Amino acid sequence: MTPVKADKFTFGLWTVGWQARDPFGDATREAIDPVETVHRLAELGAYGVTFHDDDLIPFGSDEAARQKHIERFKAALAETGLVVPMATTNLFTHPVFKEGAFTANDRDVRRFALRKVMRNLDLAAELGANTYVFWGGREGSESDAAKDVRAALDRFKEGLDFLAQYCIDRGYDIRFALEPKPNEPRGDILLPTIGHALAFINSLEHSEMVGLNPEVGHEQMAGLNFVHGIAQALWHGKLFHIDLNGQRGVKYDQDFVFGHGDVLNAFFLVDLLETGGYEGPRHFDYKPLRTEDITGVWASAAANMRTYLLLKERAAAWRADPRVVEALAASKVPELSVPTLNPGESYEELMAEKSDVDALAARGSGIVHLNQLAVEHLMGVKP
Repeated sequence: MTPVKADKFTFGLWTVGWQARDPFGDATREAIDPVETVHRLAELGAYGVTFHDDDLIPFGSDEAARQKHIERFKAALAETGLVVPMATTNLFTHPVFKEGAFTANDRDVRRFALRKVMRNLDLAAELGANTYVFWGGREGSESDAAKDVRAALDRFKEGLDFLAQYCIDRGYDIRFALEPKPNEPRGDILLPTIGHALAFINSLEHSEMVGLNPEVGHEQMAGLNFVHGIAQALWHGKLFHIDLNGQRGVKYDQDFVFGHGDVLNAFFLVDLLETGGYEGPRHFDYKPLRTEDITGVWASAAANMRTYLLLKERAAAWRADPRVVEALAASKVPELSVPTLNPGESYEELMAEKSDVDALAARGSGIVHLNQLAVEHLMGVKP
């Protein structure tokens, strides 16, 4: 099962490039040159590569060094045919952002953050990216006394409105995608879930160009159902991008290989993405395990794509199985798409209808059988 570019699999430079440094241990791998990353991902069948500004250009580089890094990267893209569909800005690593970026209490930090994003928006446009992700990893607090959340949301809105206008004025074909996360590295991060972000987007001056980049682990680490969140994002027309990885339960952000967590939820997620109208990249925002050497890094990148393709195959077979079609009908799943009210039905007509509540309550839903069929298809059990 070999990935092809039509699958639209993409990886961030920071994913395979993670050196496996964590709060309790030093790096277990050497840094990888972004040019090598581009070539290796192309060999594995990826469609594109994404980056934070600091992934490609070390923080503090002068203009000559910056241009050298950019030209090497562009040459690698040209040689391999990989594209850059998304870019983002690192507003979390440098100590200047320790208390926030767009919502830092310190006004000078907020102004620096805007300039940093503007410069990378220019590069994103130059490289052809049409989605720009905003992950507010430092936008939050550990103390309720230390952050006026209402003022912080004002500043968050101000920043995004300003940057959206910047793109409009320069003619950039770029949409913004907010990436919700409940906690880590901050104790509590602003816009922690898909629902919070959707509500916030409605307040923006250019809400039409702002959507979401939800991540599997970010919702699941809060105990939420990622498939439900993605379905709602699609319903609102706001799924601009997606980050795929694996997570096991309510804990820290694990960033496992996609499917190496809640595999049944991953099965239904792939089914939704493949049948629900999403046309964007399948982006893997994961981290190779700290235990792996460089060979394991590339094996883990391949594992993400292979797992997605296996789940896609299994989900398609599940949908096509006559037993599943029958079970869906028995569970009345298709009936949910039928409007509850008849065309032109009046209040009086509805109120005049009688229901045998006991008979309705006695009906079974057959959901266990339906779910079992999904599990069997996931496990490759033949009908």
